[in-house]
Amino acid sequence: MSKSENLKTWELTGLLVAIIIIVSLPLYYFTVVKNRSDVVIDQTPATFVGSEKCRDCHKAEYDKWQGSHHDMAMDVANENSVLGDFNDAEFTLHGITSRFYKKDSRYFVHTNGPGGKMGEFEITHTFGWFPLQQYLIPFPGGRFQCLPIAWDVKLKKWYRLPPVGPIDPDDWLYWTNAAQNWNGMCAECHSTNLKKNYDPQNDTYNTTWSDIDVGCEACHGAGSRHVDWAVMPEMARPQITNFELVQKTSGTSARDSVELCAPCHARRAALGDYIHAEADLLDSLLPSLLDEELYFADGQILEEVYVYGSFTQSKMYRHGVRCSDCHDVHSIKPVKEGNALCLQCHRAAQYDSREHHFHKQKDEPGEPIKSAEGKLLFEVGTGAQCVQCHMPGRYYMGTDYRPDHSFRVPDPRLNAAIGSPDACLRCHIDKNPQWSDEIITKWYGPGRLEHYGTFIEKGRNQDPDVIEELIRLAGDPLYPVIVRATALSLLTAYPVEQTIQTMEIALMDEEALIRRTAVTSIQVPDQEKLVKLIGPMLYDPVKAVRIEAVSRLAGDRTKLLNADQQKVFKSVLQEFESAMGYSADFSFGRYNLANLYAELDRPQDAISNYEAALRIDNLFYPAKVNLAMLYNRRGSNDQAEKLLREVVTEQPELYEIAYSLGLLLVEMQQNNDAVTYLEKASRGMPERARIHYNLGLLYQQLQRTMRAEKELQLAMMLEPGSLDFQFGLADHYLKRGMLQEARRIAEKMAAMHPDNPIGRQILNYIDKSTER
Repeated sequence: MSKSENLKTWELTGLLVAIIIIVSLPLYYFTVVKNRSDVVIDQTPATFVGSEKCRDCHKAEYDKWQGSHHDMAMDVANENSVLGDFNDAEFTLHGITSRFYKKDSRYFVHTNGPGGKMGEFEITHTFGWFPLQQYLIPFPGGRFQCLPIAWDVKLKKWYRLPPVGPIDPDDWLYWTNAAQNWNGMCAECHSTNLKKNYDPQNDTYNTTWSDIDVGCEACHGAGSRHVDWAVMPEMARPQITNFELVQKTSGTSARDSVELCAPCHARRAALGDYIHAEADLLDSLLPSLLDEELYFADGQILEEVYVYGSFTQSKMYRHGVRCSDCHDVHSIKPVKEGNALCLQCHRAAQYDSREHHFHKQKDEPGEPIKSAEGKLLFEVGTGAQCVQCHMPGRYYMGTDYRPDHSFRVPDPRLNAAIGSPDACLRCHIDKNPQWSDEIITKWYGPGRLEHYGTFIEKGRNQDPDVIEELIRLAGDPLYPVIVRATALSLLTAYPVEQTIQTMEIALMDEEALIRRTAVTSIQVPDQEKLVKLIGPMLYDPVKAVRIEAVSRLAGDRTKLLNADQQKVFKSVLQEFESAMGYSADFSFGRYNLANLYAELDRPQDAISNYEAALRIDNLFYPAKVNLAMLYNRRGSNDQAEKLLREVVTEQPELYEIAYSLGLLLVEMQQNNDAVTYLEKASRGMPERARIHYNLGLLYQQLQRTMRAEKELQLAMMLEPGSLDFQFGLADHYLKRGMLQEARRIAEKMAAMHPDNPIGRQILNYIDKSTER
């Protein structure tokens, strides 16, 4: 064979090989790659495998996580995890000395326990890492209780967690009671795959977890299917969604990303164990609104609210900023230090300048701010940091400073008007609000933007002139959802036609929190119309909305539902009972169940749940009040009286309860006692015409005619168009023989209520009386 023929042979062979390869690639694709999904046959639900399984493939992320606050959220007490001084250290408060010590490798504290009795308690777990560390003590029934004495990591000393005053051993807040119970209050956000497993029948826990700390699967979900997929040869891995992970954490919207953190970083009521499978955030929890006990009226943080409710108020959130833009999701540390964190988005030349913040930088000469005792409070340059003015925070748990994540523009004028914190005065402790406002005006001009805090404050105070503004807030999609829902809830105090219309529109809102708040808040006198409005909400795709509809429709209203709605009602009723049963270790869970059973005419179930709520927290007055009302309906007035007297003693500012007790005592013919409580109610709620009316009638029975006249006149002055109040005063005058005064009132009755004959009847009676 010649050289040229040999070359042609090789060329032909090469061509054939190329053809085979070209043909084989699509054949491989169709027979192997395209059908790789056939490799994974097992479709059982994913299970939790632990963070250690993630380390080999995700070492960089694992290394960042290790030693983080999430990693150290909880641990077994040992020499590596315990930070406190257990070398016979002592801590004394209110005459009680607690001693911390070790026995071999075990940790103990000798302190006051159940009933206030001193005893020895073993510490089995640490809780938290910085700036404080708490300690858990096991108790019977599967309980773990949080010791109220914690270790200050920065100052390296023991200290008492707030409240620091003496606490009665029967108080809900006492450390061996429900407020300091780890299983219900803390556990779900400090461990992975936490299952509370509370048994309400036996009042015990069997709480479990897969990782003791906040591990990889706390955010990514159960990882067994992902691990099975990852150990396959790369070419054999099937084409699947999200790498067989339960929870999608990348390529998501900013809202979805933020809501991934919300199950722990939100003030909320849990509706069950978190399973990473909920389609909507409100399928697993109910976020708190801007309630008066949690937030200042302008949305600034007051109590511990854990960021979510603050951040969702911010302009940042509205423009798509997410938690991971500022925090490394694995180490939890800021991705940049100081102002550099903010300058990822904001222009340095415009914002990181003296012309913007008007404060000295760290390296400039100046005097630091000190307390009156000379203690250093703020170094020179502190005021030039963005977070100092735009994220003023508060201390919680005594030593834990938490910045407000609503990222607001300081407004001393608003702060002074509604009593919220002034960012300027946080540092300038020797100044006052007027100084702050003058400085802000000097730097930035006199203009101020309207803020929703003004209207929420007025709504909290039930200002009659704020209705229009609350309606506008509730319906404007440009405001944060939490603000709109709060405005909607405040409208409950204004049962006028405009408010009802606003609620009706809110029932159709695209936001589940708005719909749920509307279901809770809407008040319609016509029960058929109310059922017509709320009935369709039983079909809502979001759990928190559906179960609230059940709560509103339970009882007689259920009979007004059509056949299909009644069938759905029964199904959603089970969801409601399950959600409240999950929180049956809290007084509110038992209280909600009791209210449901009272409406469903299951009085014994209602009574047992009210009583359980009070065993959990004997100062939870709503349960006492509703139980008293139930006893009253069942004719057990002595028991009702006992409960209402307790509430009036424990909560003297609750004038509504004093009013209820007064009416109950009238019913029980204890008029002399009753007048004390009706008088208290009238002083506390002077705008309530009906209270003055009832007090006037009681005075009349007690032959205190002058006082009776005064109260009846006051009732009619407050509501001059009320036929009841007009008749009450006219009748009072008739009984006293004051016919001319009675005639004057009767003439008003006849003129204002022409369809009701009572006014004319009184006039006829007076005419006949004067003819005699």
